[in-house]
Amino acid sequence: MAAQRPESGLRVGRLLKAHGLKGAIKVEMYTDDPASRFTPGAEFTLQVPDDSPWLGKTLTLRELKWYNDSPVAFFEGIDDRNAAESLIKAILWIDDSADARPDEEDAWYDHQLIGLTVRRNGNPVGTIARVDHFPAQDLLIVEANGTEVMIPFVKAIVTAVDIAGGTMDIEPPFGLFEEPVDETTTNPE
Repeated sequence: MAAQRPESGLRVGRLLKAHGLKGAIKVEMYTDDPASRFTPGAEFTLQVPDDSPWLGKTLTLRELKWYNDSPVAFFEGIDDRNAAESLIKAILWIDDSADARPDEEDAWYDHQLIGLTVRRNGNPVGTIARVDHFPAQDLLIVEANGTEVMIPFVKAIVTAVDIAGGTMDIEPPFGLFEEPVDETTTNPE
């Protein structure tokens, strides 16, 4: 997929499949606030493959309806099933201020965390490469010395996040960054 997202964008959805004959498309929502993100007139930047005819283009939402608890979007200029099918798997991004922050305390958008320097006892140990979301908890994927380390994004481990300073302080349990000790080998002394 081409990186055609806004510099400070938020990924809010993915187009799944055409719905009906009049250009409607089922949407997988990546937002917990669809009522404000998917309003008529909302404009989305598209993340599509480099060979897509939609590369570098935007979509404007005409209407969002719900069918059987599934969101279905109607976009301006997408008036038939063929046009809708040409957009399948496109990821929808919205432009959002880089310093915008969710309403919750101690909450950040993924794009704000990616690239932060992760520090342990004040010393850099890696950089956040991505955030994976799971039902139980989120995982920070940290690039550290050529390997990926998964860190649970919980207060017991993540002690401070400084977006402006570009750092995240952690207190991980022993073994998360250290090589495991093989206790089965014996000392030849």
